[in-house]
Amino acid sequence: MQGKSRQRASLREPGKVRAGARKTAEHGPEAAGGKPGTAGRVRCAGPRRGKATVTLPGYKAAALYLTRRGRKAARTGVVPRGNPLPLAEPGQGIFYTKEGKHRVTAKTFYLTTPIYYPSDKLHIGHAYTTVAADALARFKRHQGYDVMFLTGSDEHGQKIERIAREHGVAPIEYVDKIVAGIKQLWKTLDISYDDFIRTTEERHVKAVQTIFQRLYDHGDIYKAEYAGWYCVPCETFWTERQAGAGHVCPDCGRPVELVKEESYFFRLSKYADRWLKFIEENPDFIQPPSRKNEMVSFVKQGLEDLCVSRTTFDWGIPVPWDPKHVIYVWVDALSNYITALGYASADESKFQRYWPADLHLVGKEIVRFHTIIWPMMLMALDLPLPKKVFGHGWLVLEGGKMSKSKGNVVDPLVLVDKYGVDAVRYFLLREIPFGADGFYSEAALVKRINSDLANDLGNLLYRTLTMLEKYFDGRVPAPGPEEGPDAELKAVAQAAGADAEAAMDRLEISAALEAIWELVKRANKYIDEVAPWTLAREGKSERLATVMYNLAEALRTLAVMLVPYLTHTPGAVWRQLGLAGSPADAGWQAARRWGLLTPGVQTRRGAPLFPRIETVKAEKEERKQVSTEAAAPAAAEKISIDQFAQVQLKVAEVLAAERVPKSKKLIRLEIALGGERRQILAGIGRSYTPEELVGKKIVVVANLKPAKLMGYESNGMLLAASIPGEGEEESISVLTVDRDIASGARIR
Repeated sequence: MQGKSRQRASLREPGKVRAGARKTAEHGPEAAGGKPGTAGRVRCAGPRRGKATVTLPGYKAAALYLTRRGRKAARTGVVPRGNPLPLAEPGQGIFYTKEGKHRVTAKTFYLTTPIYYPSDKLHIGHAYTTVAADALARFKRHQGYDVMFLTGSDEHGQKIERIAREHGVAPIEYVDKIVAGIKQLWKTLDISYDDFIRTTEERHVKAVQTIFQRLYDHGDIYKAEYAGWYCVPCETFWTERQAGAGHVCPDCGRPVELVKEESYFFRLSKYADRWLKFIEENPDFIQPPSRKNEMVSFVKQGLEDLCVSRTTFDWGIPVPWDPKHVIYVWVDALSNYITALGYASADESKFQRYWPADLHLVGKEIVRFHTIIWPMMLMALDLPLPKKVFGHGWLVLEGGKMSKSKGNVVDPLVLVDKYGVDAVRYFLLREIPFGADGFYSEAALVKRINSDLANDLGNLLYRTLTMLEKYFDGRVPAPGPEEGPDAELKAVAQAAGADAEAAMDRLEISAALEAIWELVKRANKYIDEVAPWTLAREGKSERLATVMYNLAEALRTLAVMLVPYLTHTPGAVWRQLGLAGSPADAGWQAARRWGLLTPGVQTRRGAPLFPRIETVKAEKEERKQVSTEAAAPAAAEKISIDQFAQVQLKVAEVLAAERVPKSKKLIRLEIALGGERRQILAGIGRSYTPEELVGKKIVVVANLKPAKLMGYESNGMLLAASIPGEGEEESISVLTVDRDIASGARIR
């Protein structure tokens, strides 16, 4: 490190370079070549020097405060990106200067997406998961965390083997092509993953075999004969009861195949009580809470041991001591989260550094595998469990959930080519409350682009820079005293940063963007309130300078705030403001502080950020209003016993429940009806929360024709009584049974 300053050191603002201190480049981030965003604590110790510990907000210039014989001196250094020297212990890095040895203890954050099954090209539903994970990873880096962001591909299994055979190629040839397309998609969407794990890689194959061996040696895997119903697309076994009389998959509805074979089993049932205790002690492990209630209900019904090997196909990882068996998807695919870190390899330093994972981000259809099977495997391996599993909702089209097998998919590459990557990312992150299902339509995408991006953000930048050119030759003026709405604009900016940060900590990405847009809207309103053109006409130059500085500062703040979500727009705003570097380098804390923009900087107005998209007419999606009130018949007609017998009333158990977006009344229920699993909708949202419905035994009309409500298909109707309330409101009471009757039981 170089440079001295006789100014008194202060520990109140760690990381801030004081006036008079000189920066050095020799230990800067460019020299280190490591990962940006390292944050943590620095311990400085050198010959004849005292020690100080300072929390660093980022990898850029940081003040290292040293003491010497009672005299305080400030020394300025630059903490390298990453860890240029070998790690001394997990989570710590070391660097040296002539002043001595310095240790950085980084805060780590490890998050994962599911690894995707490369049976065909991915669609926008997969992009939704991965863009959300990318935004979370970028946000944590922006905060200064040492982030590990993992994604990948799950490449083994009978389905891949069959598809490859149909195409006349080897399975590895088939998946190589699909995986190349996946990586290109992530590149196009600017996904900043740190590692892409393929289950066909040698590092994964060897580690999985070691894991399987350890589970066997511990007595948690045994051999037996298996007979059951198998769904090839879902890679899932079902019992006779679960497959039902029609022998269909409860998850996807496709026909299942009867399989009888010798298999190895994992003692899943052994860990049920331990798992239930863990969930009780860690209530936030499964998010959102409705998913937790469903999983607890599933485990309490009783678990059977899990088939973890197959002999009816060859495309998989061989069991080490019994190669006619290939290791089934549970041990193979789920283990990627630790094999990618080097678990069960010669170098486990990454595993020691990042595990346990801070967040597994998955679609709600695979929550059960990640919250029941995976934790129980980790318990058997005596490893820490992940801190949180979040099961988000689906992107829904008019015909229901997108599916590669149904062919009702939207290609994100086409959308990016048409509208741009930032527009697509913004729509995916902003349109849908994270955790709930949400509708996708191109009309909704265009509406978001025109209203939020073009009208709000784009116009704010264009108007501000145009007025700076007109009134100040493009230079940012020095501000004068605050007056009028200035304080409110500043307060909204500071609140936006705090609210967005809190929302991201809750994994409410849409709410974070909503908070940021409060500043966008307030800045536009500020222009109309203060009317800079009037100030210029009246010669109020000092007041005009303050107004224009505030607008430019609001844009600087927005550029920093938007870094996790949009990958091109923040830099474009930054450059048009005439600022050096990038908003990503500034760090998240730069968005929480007002007044960092240096007066005198020369702005450079460019092309509009988001040109408005002219459409002939955006297709309006119909929204059907659902009422729990039935029209009373003109006269009470009597029916025969034969007519009544046509109505099939059955007992059903509620497995999961969630509110339907944009509806105050509708709740979507997943119910077990004997061996069958169905989805129904009910207009009871003003009387019940989704959480209190899970686990209830309700009565449903089981033979109604399917009906589509707000884009969802309802296959049945629950029975409920209505109690008149004040005004037009009424209270609903769902009909239940008074004892524990098996789901599917007929009511006569």
